[in-house]
Amino acid sequence: MPSSRKSPALGCLAGHVGFHLRLAQLAVFERFESRLGEIDVSPAIFSVLEVLHQNDGITQSTLAATVSLDRSSVVPLLDKLAKRGLVERRASTTDRRHNHLHLTDAGRELLAEATRRASEHEKEVCKPFTIAEKKLLLDLLGRFRKPRT
Repeated sequence: MPSSRKSPALGCLAGHVGFHLRLAQLAVFERFESRLGEIDVSPAIFSVLEVLHQNDGITQSTLAATVSLDRSSVVPLLDKLAKRGLVERRASTTDRRHNHLHLTDAGRELLAEATRRASEHEKEVCKPFTIAEKKLLLDLLGRFRKPRT
């Protein structure tokens, strides 16, 4: 039987938001990797570096909650970043159960380059949208994280 050029049927998936969000995430992350992979910065690493830059001295648990990663993911990621000399942990002077996180000079340098590349990536990804459409998309996506009343 000859192969068909017609796309396979998706059934109920065609109307499932989660399915389309996952496809969009895969496409965006693939493009992100093509721009930032050569400097060994994943979306998770970029998020962590940016949050640390904006919140010097944040605790590991607050960082994990901010970037929506569980503790079992954050600790090895921070270990990797510390090993690369990008992040340092400092014990809290008031609560020995907490470490405060700080970007090193090398971390700030890498973040500057990653931010430049991520900005190019963002422009590319958002080409299909007007400024108003991008704003609307961000608003709509943000609703997934807001508690329902």
